[in-house]
Amino acid sequence: MTRHPTSTNARRPANHGPKAAARNRAALIAAAREIYAEHGLDAPLSAIARRAGVGQGVLYRHFPDRAAVASAVLEENVLQIEQAATAEDATLAGVLGVLTWHLTESAAFISLLHTDGAGRSGTREYAMALSGRVERALRGHVPDGHPLGGEGDLMLAVAMVSGAVNGPTRDERERRALAAWRLLGVGVGPVRPFGG
Repeated sequence: MTRHPTSTNARRPANHGPKAAARNRAALIAAAREIYAEHGLDAPLSAIARRAGVGQGVLYRHFPDRAAVASAVLEENVLQIEQAATAEDATLAGVLGVLTWHLTESAAFISLLHTDGAGRSGTREYAMALSGRVERALRGHVPDGHPLGGEGDLMLAVAMVSGAVNGPTRDERERRALAAWRLLGVGVGPVRPFGG
């Protein structure tokens, strides 16, 4: 006969509940950004789950499909740019540094900036809303007479720089992005995530 411990001192593993869920979600978004940068938006979701150190079931609990994962990455990208823009010491160069970091890290973010109306209408509206938020965050820091001050020039410049962001390594993508800004005559602050 098998005996099971009946002592009240026997402990179950701790259930971290919402804390674990929040950590898992953050790990999945970070992993998705890395995987998308390395392999593009068509990378397998299983690779994202592996990189985050969770099972695929955990991924699907947070994100029911591929679009939901990409949307979460995009939302975080845009939120960081908005936070950089509303920081007490915000400058155009500083906000462009944060935006450039996201360009070098996220293929999904680059795709957002190149939305041309193709695809499903719901996806297009979502992308346009996020792109509008990026433009508003940047626009508030463009001084009068700045080369990017003309109607439509700001986001055209962002799209042009994002088009230059390619290369096999993050360092190469950053080098190309900074070269593109320089060729446009625009100064960029440190390339890093907001708060980094």
